[in-house]
Amino acid sequence: MNSIGGYFELELKKGDEYHKNAIRLNTGRNAFEYILRAKRYKRVYLPLYTCDVMLEPIKKLGLDYEFYSIDISFRPIFDFKKIKTDEAFVYNNYFGICDNQVLEVASECENLIIDNSQSFYSSPLHGIDTFYSPRKFFGLPDGGYLYTNKKIDFPLEKDVSYNRCEHLLGRIDTNPEQHFHTYKENSRRLSNQPIREMSNLTQRLLVSIDFESIARKRRFNFNYIHNDLGKRNKLKLEISSADVPMVYLFLVDNGKLLKNQLISNKIYVASYWPNVIKWANSKSFEYDLAENLLAVPIDQRYSKNELDEIIKILKW
Repeated sequence: MNSIGGYFELELKKGDEYHKNAIRLNTGRNAFEYILRAKRYKRVYLPLYTCDVMLEPIKKLGLDYEFYSIDISFRPIFDFKKIKTDEAFVYNNYFGICDNQVLEVASECENLIIDNSQSFYSSPLHGIDTFYSPRKFFGLPDGGYLYTNKKIDFPLEKDVSYNRCEHLLGRIDTNPEQHFHTYKENSRRLSNQPIREMSNLTQRLLVSIDFESIARKRRFNFNYIHNDLGKRNKLKLEISSADVPMVYLFLVDNGKLLKNQLISNKIYVASYWPNVIKWANSKSFEYDLAENLLAVPIDQRYSKNELDEIIKILKW
């Protein structure tokens, strides 16, 4: 029996869960590990342009891996015929704007794993292993979603997340700068975690979110910035009415300089991904992305006022 009475917990709205039919896990990378364990793959093909945390489960399981390149439209440069029955191919749905590329890859590729860590709103394709990392889109301490038709053969413990929320609460009470170290520490603590079920707290936070209004806001903000900066962007971006972008991708030759300008004005842009600079040839598209891409925030927290400040700096 649950406890009755006593002190109150945090008040959270109880709505619908967006991925209510998915397997709920503690992190996106552990959702990836779950697939590798369940399907017993021996080798994994990964995009060169990806986060280095993707290697964590691969190395933990002692699997072989190989990188492949992408073109300027984020399409794989790869011969899918080389994939064997015990090998997996991972495709990133980059920044929530590559659903068409996902469909193309799915029509050609066997043993496909879709990494929707940056594309929370994209629907999974029937029969294709797909995982999500919702904290890339919302204020959450952890959590991952997984769609797969193969279950692992051991029980999972329930995760606990209350001790990972200081940076989320602290940003509301004071400012993000004061709690950035705690945010980084929380991210570090998510490394090398065993696969667990999503915590009660993370699930409660997820069902409190107004997913539709957030999707509308992100689409509007993306298009607002793109209408002003699109002609200067080396990437030819188009989003459909169904796409929900994570950030606005602004690729220019002087990206590093502009990034410093933004940060000096307390406009914080994430780097995707510094590890790629070590992995990639300096003449490659992946290197250019890692060096010069500006991942401009366009999320649900911001209105035209903030976007105009960003545009003013990027037009400098």
